[in-house]
Amino acid sequence: MPAPWTIWEGIRKLASGSRVTFSPATEANRLPQPEAYWSMRQNVMTAQSDRLSEPSEATDELNRLLSQAVKRQLLSDVPVGAFLSGGIDSSTIVALMQARSARPIKTFSIGFAEAAFNEAVHARGIAHHLTTDHTELIVAPSAALDVIPKLAQIYDEPFGDSSQIPSHLVAMLARRRVTVALSGDAGDELFGGYNRHVWGARLHAHLGPLPASVKRTIAAAIGAIAPEPANTVGHFAGKVLPNRYRILRAGDQIAKIGRLVGARTSEDMYRLLSSIDDNPASVILGGSEPESWFAAQMAEVDQPIDPLNWMTLSDALSYLTDDILQKVDRAAMSVSLETRVPFLDRDVVEFSCHVPPDMKVRNGQGKWLVRQVLDRYVPKHLIDRPKTGFSIPLDEWLRGPLKTWASDLLAPRRLNRQGWFDSKRVSFVWAEHQQGRRNHGFWLWNVLMAQAWSDRWCSGP
Repeated sequence: MPAPWTIWEGIRKLASGSRVTFSPATEANRLPQPEAYWSMRQNVMTAQSDRLSEPSEATDELNRLLSQAVKRQLLSDVPVGAFLSGGIDSSTIVALMQARSARPIKTFSIGFAEAAFNEAVHARGIAHHLTTDHTELIVAPSAALDVIPKLAQIYDEPFGDSSQIPSHLVAMLARRRVTVALSGDAGDELFGGYNRHVWGARLHAHLGPLPASVKRTIAAAIGAIAPEPANTVGHFAGKVLPNRYRILRAGDQIAKIGRLVGARTSEDMYRLLSSIDDNPASVILGGSEPESWFAAQMAEVDQPIDPLNWMTLSDALSYLTDDILQKVDRAAMSVSLETRVPFLDRDVVEFSCHVPPDMKVRNGQGKWLVRQVLDRYVPKHLIDRPKTGFSIPLDEWLRGPLKTWASDLLAPRRLNRQGWFDSKRVSFVWAEHQQGRRNHGFWLWNVLMAQAWSDRWCSGP
């Protein structure tokens, strides 16, 4: 639910970096307008004419600023630890924490039996190299089933990011031994870590000039590829390709490319890359996604900026604040665990605005500058692999252990009686997913979380 909106009538969220002032004379029906006290948009625009140019100096400075941020955030009168996924960001934070500590710091990770989703083995390697006091939990589908009934209560609003489940589980794991945990969140948004940052603009440059008829032919051909054969090809190709070029869950990546073929502009390409459904009004009865919301994120950007900085800025203003940070905060606070985010230290954020695009994405790799810092603490072979994200085997689980639970929430009679969703569209997507013709786990999860929220908070069906 993007700020300033909420699911609750008459209630609004206060946007990040802003304040609202109330006085005794404030009238209940005329609330004062929020005022921004800091703007990332302004920082990005100001930095356009003052970019870093020397990679070694930039690496030194990021190392210094992140070390300083970690030092500040380690101050506590209660036990402090860290989440460790084995990825670039969390590994960097843990490395800097351990460099400041005479004793092994406490680190926590979770994994899954499904190899494509199991980052625990990578986290274990990082923890061993840095000699942390590491705790690991392999999650079974039954553990997810135990968490699902709590989600509507934890999040208060419909929240459709399925990584809320592992976030809650790793928070529970950490809370057994610490009261505060540092995380690597925000590294992707600030330093260009998502796949869309790496190849989004490049893909548009190749596809954009093609005639509409050619694009339709390409989209149809890609759309005919089922996920499992593509996954099999990707699996065997991965055996001969270098780690960084391997494609995890190739079927899903190919399906996403098929959606992008029709993009008209780089901004349209970004919207499609960031969206689970590019036409949400087709499933929400009487609904629409206001174009003004997306435009408002960039309203203050009154000068040209390069496509990569445009994407990272938009991610920081929307996905980071309305998804990532809310997900982790609510998951952790539900078990009384405080989380801290060194990458969001003000000095680090403002520094990131001065980092040029070629120090964010270089040689087909995202977060190039962060990698240079991490290289000082961890060997490349421990981190040189494709980005996986913090996710669960949702597609497989919805065809297996979560199938009965999901079927009840998606029953056509229930949807028709409720009147929120187009039951025919939901039924079609559910059937296509169950038959393995497409992986629609993320799409279905949004509807399922809305239904679970309705069960908890509404008096409806």
